[in-house]
Amino acid sequence: MADNKTPFVQFSEVQKTYDGEILVVKDLNLDIEAGEFVTMLGPSGSGKTTCLMMLAGFETPTEGRIMLGNRELNNVPPHKRGIGMVFQNYALFPHMTVAENLAFPLEVRKLSKSEIEGKVQRALDMVELTSFGGRRPGQLSGGQQQRVALARALVFEPDLVLMDEPLGALDKNLREQMQYEIKHIHEKLGMTVVYVTHDQSEALTMSDRIAVFNDGRIQQLAPPADLYERPENAFVAQFIGENNRLLGTVEEDDGRNCAVRVDGRMIRAVSVNHAGRGSPTTLSLRPERVTLNPEDGSLPNIFDAKVEELIYLGDHIRARVSTCGDDEFIVKVPNAHGHQTLAEGAEVRVGWAMEDCRALDA
Repeated sequence: MADNKTPFVQFSEVQKTYDGEILVVKDLNLDIEAGEFVTMLGPSGSGKTTCLMMLAGFETPTEGRIMLGNRELNNVPPHKRGIGMVFQNYALFPHMTVAENLAFPLEVRKLSKSEIEGKVQRALDMVELTSFGGRRPGQLSGGQQQRVALARALVFEPDLVLMDEPLGALDKNLREQMQYEIKHIHEKLGMTVVYVTHDQSEALTMSDRIAVFNDGRIQQLAPPADLYERPENAFVAQFIGENNRLLGTVEEDDGRNCAVRVDGRMIRAVSVNHAGRGSPTTLSLRPERVTLNPEDGSLPNIFDAKVEELIYLGDHIRARVSTCGDDEFIVKVPNAHGHQTLAEGAEVRVGWAMEDCRALDA
């Protein structure tokens, strides 16, 4: 469908407004390669679902173009796009059996009876529901219904599958299990997946790349590890994973590293996205990168702190401490020998490396 140089899915300068005034999607440019698993992640109202609905054909861009390979989709109706779709509410036909639900998109495409039977059975095998073809959706659990919905989206072997919060209705354990199953099916079949969720752990688990949306724009597009380790702005740092935020003023900057004054203390950090010397900045620091009671001189940033609260979480202790003018500073302490020496009210020290602390927009 696309040559080697053409992105498989392409949003070019796409904008969307419903009332002619407020843009819910702003100047969207996004290229997705064939075989990629790309997740659109963001809070409610950030524009991610609207982007998916425009790609599916249920919404029309106000401006810009959406391409699938070399074909412009703007005026192509949904049923002629050849795209598989999985919704949160499953959208199965309750009066049909599982096999009949899976056969429906094949019958619409006028495949022969023998072809339909073969493809339905393969799709059932793929989602490990081999013997469930004769049951109706109402006789299945939520997880089984979601597998059927997934099988129906895959049964006609589309090159592109769209998933809109497909696991939102499942409980935590089942949701995590389905994340791995969808990931493995994607790896096995090699189709392109565009996935929408507001669940950041789900996005980190499944995606090749994640587009973080806020206020109708992509704030950052990157592989999961890059988003977590190297957020480019304060919104991404705060939205992806747990994060300590310290507000300060840039005192020194050499273009790569900087010194930031926070509550009278000088903190060394990596310069990422601030306005230069004298400007306000937000320092971003992951709780697991903070060392409790480091040795003198072992780290460039070492400060006194007081333990305000301890929460036992099995594999680690979550310590809330007050330091650098922040009473909500979090330290994740591995549950290893010695953790029991921590006590609420204790005077401790915290430290971290310069490269783990990022100076971002204020």
